[in-house]
Amino acid sequence: MPPKFMRKGEMTRAAILDVAITLASRDGLEGLTIGLLAEKMNMSKSGVFAHFGSREDLQIEVVKLYHRQFEQEVFYPSIKEARGLPRLECMFARWIRQVTIEIASGCIYISGAVEYDDRPGEIREQLVTMVRTWQQALHRCTLQAVDAGHLRADTDADQLVYEMYGLILGLHHDARFLKKAGSVERAQKGFDRLIDSYRDTQALQSTKKSSQTNQKIAAKPAARSIQ
Repeated sequence: MPPKFMRKGEMTRAAILDVAITLASRDGLEGLTIGLLAEKMNMSKSGVFAHFGSREDLQIEVVKLYHRQFEQEVFYPSIKEARGLPRLECMFARWIRQVTIEIASGCIYISGAVEYDDRPGEIREQLVTMVRTWQQALHRCTLQAVDAGHLRADTDADQLVYEMYGLILGLHHDARFLKKAGSVERAQKGFDRLIDSYRDTQALQSTKKSSQTNQKIAAKPAARSIQ
């Protein structure tokens, strides 16, 4: 819900974006048109254009909003955890949880990568920047886990993040496209096995409790989905 101190024009713009992100999640960014949005908002096309100079501007704002929502649901709650492995495990648990929310609606990061993988332009650049920002956060957290002694000193942070991302892509594919039961559990098991392959065995007992807690986060029903 828009803050009460927002002006009418700002509230209208925020309402348009709320509907736009729902449509983009369902139909993809390329499926988002001014005409469809105007129809859903019961507005004229010119009324929608008054808030966004072009269709591309609208699409870019949708990507930015999606990124902010992802940060609020996944990143910021995770950094409240202790630095190192507890934080990394929480990031992945909340990431899985977010994917389970988006199974019905779709993930703009994933669908956007398909739509814009070979289409240069500002929309692609925004998507690439935001995905890299998230990967960098995972990479930084992995290095902190190494520094804390939770993971071995020879841990390949790039490889670990690559495999984490692969697990999420596999989860999204099997759960959304194949409708395969047990996909969430398989993704979590894959992550646990991945972490164990890099874990400092002396720190195993101290982080076991944190892992169990974050598995509960992934399984807990969410209060709301990205809309």
